[in-house]
Amino acid sequence: MLHLRLITPSGQTEDAVRLIEKTVGTTHLCVLTGAARDPAGDVVLCDVARESADDLLSGLKNLNLDTTGSIAVENVDLSLSDRADRAEKEAPGEGADAVLWEQLTEATHEESTLSVTYLAFLTLATMIAACGVVLDNAILIVGAMAVGPEFGPLAGISTAAVQRKPRLALRSLTALLVGFAAAIVLTVLFSLFMDAVGLFTQRQLKGERPQTGFVYAPDWFSFVVAVLAGAAGTLSLTSAKSGALVGVAISVTTVPAAANAAVALSYGDTTQTWGSTEQLLLNLLGITLAGTLTLLTQKHLWRLRRV
Repeated sequence: MLHLRLITPSGQTEDAVRLIEKTVGTTHLCVLTGAARDPAGDVVLCDVARESADDLLSGLKNLNLDTTGSIAVENVDLSLSDRADRAEKEAPGEGADAVLWEQLTEATHEESTLSVTYLAFLTLATMIAACGVVLDNAILIVGAMAVGPEFGPLAGISTAAVQRKPRLALRSLTALLVGFAAAIVLTVLFSLFMDAVGLFTQRQLKGERPQTGFVYAPDWFSFVVAVLAGAAGTLSLTSAKSGALVGVAISVTTVPAAANAAVALSYGDTTQTWGSTEQLLLNLLGITLAGTLTLLTQKHLWRLRRV
């Protein structure tokens, strides 16, 4: 179940209440007349089954409540109510299959913002991966994958493509390209420093690396894994199964490939630099393509189920 808290101008309260009452899967409706102060108006509270929420939110936006008032949505972790159980049974479809497009757009918008924190996480992840590729240490590679925040912009691009939101697509693409460019440049400097103090050597980079050699040797398996991971990551976002994102993060070689490209570039190794860049681009393409197709499929299947 989801909990909605609305602030409505007094002249629009009845319209909002009627919309909630006729939406299948809603319950626990409360109207607090004159309770709101900023903006002034009434407060309307209700619970709605997840599978009915997207239609209700669209209807409320059509009433311009997002402009004249406020619409807030929260997850209900526990609801001990027969009415809530009945509302969920009456709502069409399954809650796990429903996509809240407004929530998805908001989440990807936040995750795809080019911020200092985003750049810091991506740079630190790339530097950790740089240590992993030089030492041929798979544990460091996995740790770097888990730290990397790059799935947010990738999901933003997929969401923007399906929702036809060019502004979100531009924001996400900017965060992705600028983020990786900055991370690679800073990791090149980090690699030069580590070489100067004797912790990195070119011999380590060019030697046998059975644990991490894959990061500069792209093949079809890399693309297949990226596609599968992109689909799984998108499903985890739309179904609120955020724990699955950790598994997605450690299954693709975006950050390790960028790290290997940076270290190789610091030593002038163009072969590994180009191979790592190909691996990075292949993974980014696979994740974005899979994410977009997954969202399109979910949208189509949900329409068919409702019909």
